[in-house]
Amino acid sequence: MGFGVKEYLPAYLDPSIKDSDLLTGVSFASGGSGYDPLTSTLAVVIPLSVQLEMFKKYISKLKIKVGEEQAKHIIANSVYFISAGSNDFLTNYYIYPIRRLRYDVFGYGKMLVKFAMDYIQEIHKLGARRIVVFSTPPLGCIPIERTIAGGLHRKCVDKYNKAAQLFNSMLKQEILFLAGRLPETRVAMADLYNPLISIIENPHQYGLEVTDRGCCGIGIIEMSFSCNKLSKLCRDDSKFLFWDSLHPTEKGCDIYINLILPNLLKSLF
Repeated sequence: MGFGVKEYLPAYLDPSIKDSDLLTGVSFASGGSGYDPLTSTLAVVIPLSVQLEMFKKYISKLKIKVGEEQAKHIIANSVYFISAGSNDFLTNYYIYPIRRLRYDVFGYGKMLVKFAMDYIQEIHKLGARRIVVFSTPPLGCIPIERTIAGGLHRKCVDKYNKAAQLFNSMLKQEILFLAGRLPETRVAMADLYNPLISIIENPHQYGLEVTDRGCCGIGIIEMSFSCNKLSKLCRDDSKFLFWDSLHPTEKGCDIYINLILPNLLKSLF
């Protein structure tokens, strides 16, 4: 909504999607995927390579609906959001030994950045000119990671946060370098780490009360499908940063977007 388009971005694979939705934006994302193809394989979700193929099919449909020139105009003036990296570390690198046997954190982060840059260049070839790449959040402060690896007092996991900071630093550097090489293109990095750390450490400053657990269930382990209509919920989710042990509440998202939107708009337009 901050971009003045529409409130809800439908999934491209939604069987009820309308042709009119193609004109104003759709989502190709698959929850649980990552830059690393292995991450999607382990999570049994749609990898970025297939998401890219869906984007190509979308372009073909758009051309049929509005014509070649108008389709090019829509593609060039749309904003593309890329959000990955968290699952690569948390559901791949730190759980399974496959990547850890070959890469240290620096080497793995470097590989992920290479995948990210390749992906940006691929969508650029297809006409994308305004691209937003989200950094990785403070992984060690996500409620489920506090529960699993934060000890008895569920503290933020320092090594996870350091991995996120290292990856974000490399990602930012490569984005700046790549942006200078892509003609008539704006590539912006949206910082997920620092705003969320600020919210987590200073909840009352943002009108929140709870940032170390989610609203759903006991809030320290439940996520995704384990949060459903049978789950016990907190009384007021607007006081919580997290809805479940992984994903933010609507209020949490609003606070974050309001923090980054002004600078993001300046970077893109």
